[in-house]
Parts: sequence; structure tokens; C-alpha cells
Amino acid sequence: MRKTILLLLFTMFIVSESCVGKKNNGDIIVRLETTYGTIKVKLYPETVKHRDNFLKLVNAGYYNGVLFHRVIANFMIQAGDPKSKTAQAGEMLGSGDVGYTIPAEFIYPQYYHKRGALAAAREGDQQNPKKASSGCQFYIVQGKKFTDAQLDSLEGVRMVKLEEKMFQEIGQKKLAEITRYRKENNQKKLDAMGDSIMTVVQTHLKNHPTYKYSAQQRNDYKTLGGSPHLDGNYTVFGEVIDGLNIVDKIANATTDDNDRPIENIKVIKATVEK
Repeated sequence: MRKTILLLLFTMFIVSESCVGKKNNGDIIVRLETTYGTIKVKLYPETVKHRDNFLKLVNAGYYNGVLFHRVIANFMIQAGDPKSKTAQAGEMLGSGDVGYTIPAEFIYPQYYHKRGALAAAREGDQQNPKKASSGCQFYIVQGKKFTDAQLDSLEGVRMVKLEEKMFQEIGQKKLAEITRYRKENNQKKLDAMGDSIMTVVQTHLKNHPTYKYSAQQRNDYKTLGGSPHLDGNYTVFGEVIDGLNIVDKIANATTDDNDRPIENIKVIKATVEK
């Protein structure tokens, strides 16, 4: 089985705090006045590009009138599509943008997808392998609570993905050798190289288990909830400090088959709190 997995990989070469907190000195707070009430978000200073872009759009009035166009209970609420301001009832939304993207800023594991996390939407990995963020669309996590067993299972998935990524990265550096052994039909040397690479990968992960959740992450995902499967794939650049009840109300709205609320839910006005 292991040799089959290694062969497949070779083939690929070839072909916290709580979400609700007090405002600290220096924090930048944005108020989102919505149809259902006000949500206040704190922007993280470390995600500079995302913070500055969000502030630019807020100050320009860009978000005034946009809809929460994608809402999934126990997951997240999404807004920021400029087309939503003039959309007809039932119109499918989510493709609108501002003509640019923002490079990913993963500050992980410091910032993650706990309940109330503010993060940037983006296109999928196939079109967007560098995971660059949308220049305007964002989402707020509602999420759900997880058990230790569920988090253990997610860690296992994360470990396998990390193993595959590291295996491929090391294998790419040895591509010339791999290609030669394949041309020679030398399966013995291919297997030996595969075993050698896997040993390096597993030793590294044993000494640097970055796929594991920290004690704080585990506590938050078990007590507050969140969407841990998104960690390390989407940029988290802030969090809700007031109005999680409004997030819940929006997330639980009745939606159509495209996850758009039947009744329009708007960001009436977005402002920077002085």
C-alpha cells in the first residue's frame, strides 16, 4: 500500500483570546451597521495589506449597501460583492470584485477560524494556487463546536496533506534522478528514494508537528466553535468584538438554493470607529 502511495506521488512529479473582547489601545475598530443590527470588528495589525485595503474600502463607502449574499448556518456569512448593491431578487451573486487581489497573509497559528473570525474570501486553489484574497469580499465565521475526537480527525487529515506537500517539494528537487530511474525502469531505486524522502518528511513532522492544534485553538474550537478546516487556507485579518448575536441572526436567515438570503440583508453603513 505504501509503495502504491509513493508511486502515485512520483507520478505527480512527472505528468486567543475569546472572540468577544475589549478594545485595546491602538486597535482599529470597524462598525458594520446591518439590517439586523451592528457588528463591530477589530482589525489585526499583523495582516497589514488586508487591514489597509479593508480600511480604504470602508472609508470610500464601498461597503455601504452591499448584501450578505452567501449565508450558511453553522459556517459563515459572506459579503462584499459590488454587484449585490443592485441585484434583483434571486440573482446569483459572488462573482463581483474590484479588479485586484491581495497576497495571502497567513499569521497562523496566532490567528485562526474561531467563531467571530473576520477573513478574506478568495477563488479556489485550482485558479488561485497562491491563495490570494479577494480585494473586497469577506466573511465572518459562525462555525460550530467540535469535540476532541473531531479535532483529532482533522489533525490526521492536516498531517497527510502536509506529508504529501513536503514529499512533493523534496521530490521536485530530485526530479532529474526520479526521471532517470523511471526511464531505466529501476523500481528498486525509485522505492528506495521514496522511502528515504518519506523518512525525512516524517522525522521533520515528528519534531515540528505544525499540523496539530494548539491548546488555545482546541479550547476555542470546543467552547466557542469555529471552522477549523479553513485554517491556513484563507487569510484571517480580524475578529468580531461585539455583535456575535447579529452574526448568528444573519447566519440563520432563510436562504435559497445558492445560499443567498430570501430577504435582503445589507451592510447599511460601514465606518471606522473613532
